[in-house]
Amino acid sequence: MAHLLSKFNPHPNEIVSSLGLGYGNLLTGLKTRNISMFVKQHIPEVILVKSRRFGDERGFFQETYRKKDYEDGGIPSGFIQDNHSFSTDPYIIRGLHFQTAPHAQGKLVRCTRGRILDVAVDLRQGSPWFGQYVSAELSAENGQQLFIPVGFAHGFCTLTANCDVQYKVSAYYNASSDAGIAWNDPTIKIDWPIGENAPILSDKDAAQPFLSDILAPFTYPTL
Repeated sequence: MAHLLSKFNPHPNEIVSSLGLGYGNLLTGLKTRNISMFVKQHIPEVILVKSRRFGDERGFFQETYRKKDYEDGGIPSGFIQDNHSFSTDPYIIRGLHFQTAPHAQGKLVRCTRGRILDVAVDLRQGSPWFGQYVSAELSAENGQQLFIPVGFAHGFCTLTANCDVQYKVSAYYNASSDAGIAWNDPTIKIDWPIGENAPILSDKDAAQPFLSDILAPFTYPTL
């Protein structure tokens, strides 16, 4: 069977960069292809990564990280650890979490089973987007990733049962720097896709403060 190539179908103005790689035998004679696109969101430091999958009757191959291409696409290197989160049920909300300096974390997030709504909230004092958020649906089916830089809180909501979320971080966990804000902060107004369902929260996340109750943990721009 001929190789099947997934399509990006992006809005033309969303393309930050499109990078080509040659795979030789993997592409059975097809030469350089555009592999990954890096799409700036309305808060431009947050980047959605859309990568091609190369498939046949056996399954597919997808490149999920290549240092040089991701740097060229606006995602700094420096990831030092990979994490894996498993959630049993839909409507689990994890977040909103961040670590303060000097242990602040950038994250590159993907969902490898199920579907999630992934969310990044701008916590940088002086930012034009302070207190605003970006969200993107990540799934095993679409294979997309969301880059969340230092200066943002991160959280996600599971949309299906049995969700696996895997992500890279740029700093190790540090208990004294661990912090968060409430998932239902009334000034941020995240549109969580839970309908009439009650979210499933940890005790820790249920007790997080509102953004107005803490000092802004980052300043804009974040270098």
